Amino acid sequence: MDYEHVREVDPAVADALSGEVTRQNETLAMIASENHVSEAVLEAQGSALTNKYAEGYPGKRYYGGCQYADDVENLAIERAKELWGAEHVNVQPHSGTQANQAVYFAMLDPGDKILSMELSHGGHLSHGHPANFTGQLYEVESYEVDPETGYIDYEELHAMAEEFEPDIVVSGYSAYPRTVDWERIQAAADAVDALHLADIAHITGLVAGGAHPSPVGIADFVTGSTHKTIRAGRGGIVMCDEQYAEDIDKAVFPGGQGGPLMHNIAGKAVGFKEALDPSFEEYAAQTVRNAKALADRLQEHGFSLVSEGTDNHLVLVDLRPSHPDTTGGDAEEALEETGIVLNANTVPGETRSAFNPSGIRIGTPALTTRGFDEEDLRVVADCIKQVVDAPEDEDVKAEAEATVAELCDANPLYE
Repeated sequence: MDYEHVREVDPAVADALSGEVTRQNETLAMIASENHVSEAVLEAQGSALTNKYAEGYPGKRYYGGCQYADDVENLAIERAKELWGAEHVNVQPHSGTQANQAVYFAMLDPGDKILSMELSHGGHLSHGHPANFTGQLYEVESYEVDPETGYIDYEELHAMAEEFEPDIVVSGYSAYPRTVDWERIQAAADAVDALHLADIAHITGLVAGGAHPSPVGIADFVTGSTHKTIRAGRGGIVMCDEQYAEDIDKAVFPGGQGGPLMHNIAGKAVGFKEALDPSFEEYAAQTVRNAKALADRLQEHGFSLVSEGTDNHLVLVDLRPSHPDTTGGDAEEALEETGIVLNANTVPGETRSAFNPSGIRIGTPALTTRGFDEEDLRVVADCIKQVVDAPEDEDVKAEAEATVAELCDANPLYE
């Protein structure tokens, strides 16, 4: 990837792009919401569809010249239906947040009630945080994980629903390492005649690959990102039964956005085709196996894990018991210096600021894409332990950096 045409026009941007390729090749991407797409997806997203406005939907556009845009969007829709078994799919949202926005705008009025997980316990900004539009437009009540186990307390959630009487219950999380029981959350919603939105942004690929139960056919609406565990074009998706199709489509366009990003939809179509290959099921399963291996080794090293392990692609570490003087920000910074890139994250019962919290969130989707296996993740866990134990020791960091370099060389990304 030399970006020769960019370099002719803008050497400064070309340098930054080339530098980013080098950075990804030479570091371990362990932010749980990140992955590495194929060169085919990269080509699709950088295609001539960048030039095309295609407001509306296939066969019902507000511009001419959309025959190939229609072809690409229809392919993305049909492949998504096959992957997740949904009756209706809208692939136009620019992000998972805008996918959620479409559901809210289609189904709720300002002032209606949302019951969703507290952000510091694993929820997401778009589920009702005061800084987000959801927290400003709707009345929000938050449920939490059990402080002792780190698991969702479904009985407590049900009781909260009966007391709060929400218009919609939101499930699906950005930092919850356990399997979600969609049916129990649906039962809580049904008990108060509420709708149920399952946001699978983090686990779209795990669901598609059969490594996590699916909420499709259980929840009224399923939203997600298309670039995390699914490795497709960057953006969002909404899935629902046919009875809600017209309302959802209107809420996406013209309700929430104008022209779709057709080049991103092309990336979605290509990524979905890759995910339909039988090999993707093994990828999803390996992603989970890698996370479990990472979790087990970190526990052997004395780290405290929220819920004491993982069922999916991420591990959430609470540093307070093992490293009370080390913040998530301290750990993130020291690890990035060695080539291990992850993020500081709040943990249940957070006692520090969200800007420099007490935990770190570690994901395995990108490393699994590179070909890492369980033994590789155990080696990575060893490096994390060494660095977090001595974040200012340059010799320790140099040793970890050398190990990271060996792992990267053995598992090349973009040649």
